[in-house]
Amino acid sequence: MDSISVCIIARNEDNHIEECLKRLRPCKFEMIVVDTGSIDRTMELARNYTDRIYQFEWCSDFSAARNFSIEKATNDWILVIDCDEYLENVNLLEISRMCRDNPDKVGLIQRNNPYTIQGVKSIMNERIGRFFNRNYCHYEGSIHERVTRLDGSTPEYFEVPLTIYHEGYVTESDKRTRATRNLEMLMSDIRENGGNSYKYYQLGRNYVFMNDFAKAITYYEKGLMMPDVNPKDSYVSSMLESYGYCLMELDETYNALEIIDRYYNAYSFRADFLYLAGVICARSGLNERAYKEFEKATTVRIFNRGGTSDYRAYYQMGKLLEIMGDLEGAKALFEKCGAYAPALAKLESMDYKKC
Repeated sequence: MDSISVCIIARNEDNHIEECLKRLRPCKFEMIVVDTGSIDRTMELARNYTDRIYQFEWCSDFSAARNFSIEKATNDWILVIDCDEYLENVNLLEISRMCRDNPDKVGLIQRNNPYTIQGVKSIMNERIGRFFNRNYCHYEGSIHERVTRLDGSTPEYFEVPLTIYHEGYVTESDKRTRATRNLEMLMSDIRENGGNSYKYYQLGRNYVFMNDFAKAITYYEKGLMMPDVNPKDSYVSSMLESYGYCLMELDETYNALEIIDRYYNAYSFRADFLYLAGVICARSGLNERAYKEFEKATTVRIFNRGGTSDYRAYYQMGKLLEIMGDLEGAKALFEKCGAYAPALAKLESMDYKKC
């Protein structure tokens, strides 16, 4: 097994740090913890799991802190995680083989992010570049930092059999507080270093957290128009889909439909995109096309948001059949949704009407 150092930066994370390190300990990773100014029990708890603890004077630059933690590692292969991310699954033998086959590439780990929609808990999964050899890569960007190649070339990626669970922001207040901080740092970074598609995506994303959809749209549009935008980057599909939902939040359904048609060929391999297309078409009164888009989504297995390829799509199809008067067909689709609360409510309502 190639030796791996897990590098973590922390600040006032005593509600997360212990679970994070406890999950990592069975893997025998070297664990590097860099504190950026905690005033709680974060470092006290961390010492129960590792003696590789360092202090870093915070300078409003996440990459500087990340790179400092990487310098403190004794191994070249680096896994970066945050305190509120907990290891769920890992195949160490397979990772060892991959390290030998992909010495200079960036490993994409899977992160599962919980969220709630219409009262139902679900998971959004994403692939993020967090595993790399420090002889070839480091971090850049003061906020929403990214792994980049030391020689400035575009990184190549490989998928790593490692999954983490991201507890993330617990309350809406937490989201707004962090979004406000992130916006200030992003704006400062853009003033000093200029903008790019990824920075504008993050600006739009943080404005979504603050429910300012008009500003989110402004920055998503900038991001999608930047010359460096690469349709194959995972954040670009996320930006496009969030852009579509923001347009609907502001009742700009016509513009949302235009966006879907413009990017359809590039992104219709994703269930998330097809589900969004169905929602927009249904909002536009294009029920037959909406049904086809949801139906197509159920045949696709590439997605980030749980339910877009099954129970949420079936629910939307059921609603459309109900509108068209096919109650038996609608009921069959609602039954395919399992424990999805809106579908159960529909079934209960249909049974009540029969009585």
